[in-house]
Amino acid sequence: MHDALPNRTHTEAIERELETVPPAPVAARLAAVPGSPLRDILALTDRPEVVSFAGGLPDPGLFDQAGLRAAFHEVLAHSALRVLQYSRTEGDPELRDALATRLSRRGLPTSADDVLITTGSQQALAVSATALLDPGDTVVVEDPSYLAALQCFRLAGARVVPLPPQGGGLNPELLLETVRRERPKVLYVVPNFQNPTGHTLSRAVRAQIARIAAVHGLWIVEDDPYGDLRYRGEPLPALAAHAGAEDRTLLLGSFSKTLAPGLRLGWIRMPQTVRRALVVAKQSADLHTSTLDQAAVARYLAQAPVDEHLARLREAYRTRLATMLEGLPDTLPHGSTWSVPDGGMFLWARLPDGWDTEASLPHALRRNVAYVPGAPFFAGTPVRASLRLSFTTHAPQDITAGLARLAAALKQQGKN
Repeated sequence: MHDALPNRTHTEAIERELETVPPAPVAARLAAVPGSPLRDILALTDRPEVVSFAGGLPDPGLFDQAGLRAAFHEVLAHSALRVLQYSRTEGDPELRDALATRLSRRGLPTSADDVLITTGSQQALAVSATALLDPGDTVVVEDPSYLAALQCFRLAGARVVPLPPQGGGLNPELLLETVRRERPKVLYVVPNFQNPTGHTLSRAVRAQIARIAAVHGLWIVEDDPYGDLRYRGEPLPALAAHAGAEDRTLLLGSFSKTLAPGLRLGWIRMPQTVRRALVVAKQSADLHTSTLDQAAVARYLAQAPVDEHLARLREAYRTRLATMLEGLPDTLPHGSTWSVPDGGMFLWARLPDGWDTEASLPHALRRNVAYVPGAPFFAGTPVRASLRLSFTTHAPQDITAGLARLAAALKQQGKN
């Protein structure tokens, strides 16, 4: 009995202290990393009556549900003990081999050992940043650039230097000048149908970038989630295939745009010099990507008519892009300009000076149409009169209806 009172007094003292001391703050590095405004917009547009040009969402009606269902059924029927178990960090050997074969056919000699499977290409970005960057290192990015890439680099503590476009894309002379001045460690580019602008780097520009990287010791992070979605023109060689870039380019890809985002499957084609660093970075994040999803997609690639599926996607999205381009002159204010992409999921519009597309967005949402304002895509000075439009999610008739709503919203704001 005599021991109970001191123990109770001690406990009460601890409880009083805990009531008066708040927990320690979260990691300071997060304060400099803004959240994604796109995610906030998608939350507002998750209603069936909204025609959303905001997210880069593939049309779920074009998913090969039957083919994927058959692949999952087969691996569960014949390999359940393996596909429901932990697996190796590098990824499913059959999937890595299938990807290596597909990349080699594109003129980029690749072995399975050159491929790391990731949980979407977003994780590929994150582990690339972890493996390549120390706090304070410099990354050069196109401006505007992919929002979530900017998040990854800032979370890694990197200094992000924007490279303003000239003539509708990356300018090698400006890149060289920036590299000499800023001495970056990494160059991040989306060479095919860039997010958000839709621009594609020419063959000559790719070769110049590779040369600059080789001479100045740059790593290249080549993000290519849209490469299979080309609607006109001939495919161009990857940056990684150019002389000077072979030993310094991390090529990132994804199944999210071609099979289904819910699979969360991406990959990195990597030089062997950085292989261990990437594997360790991924191990620390999630040990390995879903064994079941990897096995099912490997089976799908082996048995399904993948090229026919991709051809159907390209035909559908080509028509939708044409529908949007046809409707833009009657949608956007007089004096607006926009990109005409050769593929991908997005086009970029610039309204006349004086417009603020963030201020216009609430007017559009009230009319059940959405887009993404352009300002958050900039690492440098934002262009507030810009916006990104995605054309892949909706059928042509819905695109036409959405553009009519957007035209009404912009017209109404222009009168205010």
